[in-house]
Amino acid sequence: MARIELNEVVHSYLPKPKSESDYALKRIHNVWDDGGACALLGPSGCGKTTLLNIVSGLLTPSRGRVLYDGKDVTELPPEKRNIAQVFQFPVLYDTMSVFNNLAFPLRNRGLSEIKVKERVLEVAEILDLTPFLNKRAEGLAADAKQKISLGRGLVRSDVAAILFDEPLTVIDPQMKWYLRQKLKDIHEEFKLTFIYVTHDQVEALTFADQVAVMFEGEIVQIGSPQDLFENPEHRFVGYFIGSPGMNFLECTIEGNEARVDGAGIVLDEETAAKGRKASGKLELGIRPMYLEVHARSGDGMVKARVKGVEDLGSYRIVALMLEGQTLKARLPEDKPVPEGEVWLAFPPQWTKLFADGRLIS
Repeated sequence: MARIELNEVVHSYLPKPKSESDYALKRIHNVWDDGGACALLGPSGCGKTTLLNIVSGLLTPSRGRVLYDGKDVTELPPEKRNIAQVFQFPVLYDTMSVFNNLAFPLRNRGLSEIKVKERVLEVAEILDLTPFLNKRAEGLAADAKQKISLGRGLVRSDVAAILFDEPLTVIDPQMKWYLRQKLKDIHEEFKLTFIYVTHDQVEALTFADQVAVMFEGEIVQIGSPQDLFENPEHRFVGYFIGSPGMNFLECTIEGNEARVDGAGIVLDEETAAKGRKASGKLELGIRPMYLEVHARSGDGMVKARVKGVEDLGSYRIVALMLEGQTLKARLPEDKPVPEGEVWLAFPPQWTKLFADGRLIS
């Protein structure tokens, strides 16, 4: 296991990059603690796999350093970094038995057959592969093959880190949930350093202790799932985390109010004071679950109109129009949804202010 540090890492696939848009990674300066479970979360093309490949040694960054436990490994290939990597599609030997697939990384390092058997049986038990140990990998289902691939990564107890590149993409939803839980159990038991790349926020938030959200080649925020949901530091984090994502309304600040055209939304004094000093495009942000919808007017409420309702079983998503801007509220199924004209309350503790996409804090 290792503490992995990325020191001012920048990368471009072009030999002579000329502008910021030529870089797949713009500036990454980050530390993953020994024994931690971190997810790299973001949309396709944001730089997740590029960053993972730099950590593993499949890529050498254009600039910057990669350190394992303080040792510079930037120029070292993967086999010199003592890591295991699990890819999106299963990587295994189809003609070998499941046992031999799991045993291969251990035999390659010269372990005795007694220790090989002991470790293979242990990992097979954890992943429910014991009934398949004598079967060839070739005839197994996709989920079983991916479990073998996971097992090949987990079977070595001496690895510095295990890197996962969207390993559950080919797995059906129910099995995906089961394998996520298995990985979480394994991490808690063995305290291995896990770095897990995914575009699926549910995977990231349920698997990892810390989630690094990536956007356009940058890590825009690192935090616990709760931090990312309640205190997004970047507009993209608010938009990407949550279903539906955070509402954003263009506004100006007048006194202690955010003005959305003719509507005045009361802010707490500290947020309003910082908003008055901020420059750039201002936006008010609030999560749909914190936006209150009322049939009657009350103190500090603003008038809106219901555009539509989506019934999702355990809750409803209400689309609303406020001064020409659309926003959504998430209501429990037992709360009636008013029709036509409604009144909205923005609790100050859940109402955020952003300037040019960054949280004003």
